[in-house]
Amino acid sequence: MTESLTENRRLGYARVSTYGQTLDAQLERLRAVGCTKIYREKASGAQSERRELKSLLKALAPGDVVTVTRIDRLARSTFDLFAIVKKMVDAGAQFRSLAEPWADTSNSTGRLMIAVLGGLADVEPDLIRTRTAEGRERARARGQLTPSQRREARGWRAAG
Repeated sequence: MTESLTENRRLGYARVSTYGQTLDAQLERLRAVGCTKIYREKASGAQSERRELKSLLKALAPGDVVTVTRIDRLARSTFDLFAIVKKMVDAGAQFRSLAEPWADTSNSTGRLMIAVLGGLADVEPDLIRTRTAEGRERARARGQLTPSQRREARGWRAAG
């Protein structure tokens, strides 16, 4: 009997930031919880174009369960985490993190937490802009911005 391609596949995603790091611990944990296919890559979490993550999201089918060892292996910001998990849920798949039990879309608490993350993700860019502006203002008040930094900051401001 052959296994259905969409019947509750357990997929894993493992990532390390640099080539000096190893995926071994993540792979071991993902295999231990039954992941039969593990997408793995060595790439910064700050990169939006991660080939293996893109492949994983494209391959998702209803009923699939995507597991990571920790949410920081999947995303570097609340905004990114929400966007990635939303793609999984929209495909009919579930998401869970082994280290963060609240990050499990198979139960109502996990779905609530993802909804809250969505709200946080919505305001995160504004919070970052506010913190950055406050930091620049403090540096300017202390006279710490160089003329080059001031020109660069003006260019960013002009660019929006």
